[in-house]
Amino acid sequence: MLSLRRRLVLIHLMATVATVGAIAAAGWWQLSRSVRGQLDSALLALADTEVGMLTDTRGTAIRVHEAPAGSAPLSLTRLDRLVQIIDGQGRVLARSANLGNDVLPFPPRLLEQLAAGETAFATLPDAREEPLRMVSVPALVDGQRYAVQVAGSLDDADQILQSAAILFTVMATALLALVGWAGDRLSRKTFVAMENIVDQARKIGDSSLDQRLPHPGGDDEIGHLADTLNAMLDRIEQAFEAQRRFTADASHELRSPLSRLRTEIEITLRRPRSNEEYVVALRSCLAEVGGLTMLVEELLMLARLDAGQQLAQVELASLSALAQETIQRLTAPAAERRIDILLHDGLAEAVQVDRAPVSLVLRNLLENALKFSPADGHVTVRIQRGAHGVTLSVEDQGLGIAESELPFLFERFFRGSGARAGEVDGVGLGLALSQAIMQAYGGRIEAENVTTGGARFTLFVPGTA
Repeated sequence: MLSLRRRLVLIHLMATVATVGAIAAAGWWQLSRSVRGQLDSALLALADTEVGMLTDTRGTAIRVHEAPAGSAPLSLTRLDRLVQIIDGQGRVLARSANLGNDVLPFPPRLLEQLAAGETAFATLPDAREEPLRMVSVPALVDGQRYAVQVAGSLDDADQILQSAAILFTVMATALLALVGWAGDRLSRKTFVAMENIVDQARKIGDSSLDQRLPHPGGDDEIGHLADTLNAMLDRIEQAFEAQRRFTADASHELRSPLSRLRTEIEITLRRPRSNEEYVVALRSCLAEVGGLTMLVEELLMLARLDAGQQLAQVELASLSALAQETIQRLTAPAAERRIDILLHDGLAEAVQVDRAPVSLVLRNLLENALKFSPADGHVTVRIQRGAHGVTLSVEDQGLGIAESELPFLFERFFRGSGARAGEVDGVGLGLALSQAIMQAYGGRIEAENVTTGGARFTLFVPGTA
């Protein structure tokens, strides 16, 4: 089977052959019409001249008007022209000397046309040693019908057309050879660049995603293709790297509580213990299992979001009411740390949001704010409508976020190396999960430091702009 390059070259060559052939045929046809038209015009002009002279021969013998040999210079209009005068019944009345004893044909159909007053042209391929072109012009003299027939050789016209056909053939052949050579060179250059891209693409695997496809060097379609594929490889490499990091971090976070759980169970089983000691051990194991369950649920939710699955919408709720419910639910943990949660609701009308995702995100933000706020402080929740729609912000009074850590704050398993990481519980999935949920619903979360101290997380509620 022919390769794509050869098929393209062949199709291009066939299209060029068809185009050049059509143009050459049209040119030859037009030239043929022009050459034969000029011959017909010359024959008709000579016939009209003879008709005019025939009209002036009243009472004299009918003859073809040609100068006797040697008595006058050659007449180019009469050179090699055969002239014949016939009457209405087809009797030859006069003829030129170069006809000799021959006569020009006048079939019955031609006599009928002449009788009807029509001028008739005819081609005589076998009349003499050369093909002839003949015109017959009717004339009426003193009530008698006559006809003047003038014939000329088609040899010169045929030679012109034959020479033109040879010239057209040579030019078309040269043009096709040039077009084919140029098409082959251009296609070879293009497909060599594509083959280089294909060869390099075959070598790139999951262990060599840092390699890139070769660029042909031009700002053309092949160059744009290479740029696009290299950009796609960049995204794939980043996705693979994020997946590797996520897998490593997830395995580490799962391994630690499982190790603690196994160690505690092994220690408990080394010797008989009292009921109270078993209860304490089981409660500790239950706490570890609860943490593991939450971690697995968060990982599964992130996996569903990564796969493009939307979280099921259960019901709509007022944003203000949802904030009050979440604050009330966290009042007890906040009281244990002597922290007040303040709500400032600046909405004049109710804003409906999806209860499940917004409640989960708001709880994560408030729990983070409680973790990093000092005792006897407060956390401020502020709801307001701005230029970009409705926003809900959670502001704590902690030490803030290191500027170098702000770009990585919503990455999975990122906990920070500064004061905010400290001894605070968690695996670093809460903010990543919250951001993924909001982005899946068309919103987002932004983090910044407050000039008075602490950090502020602003939730842009989707669908309220």
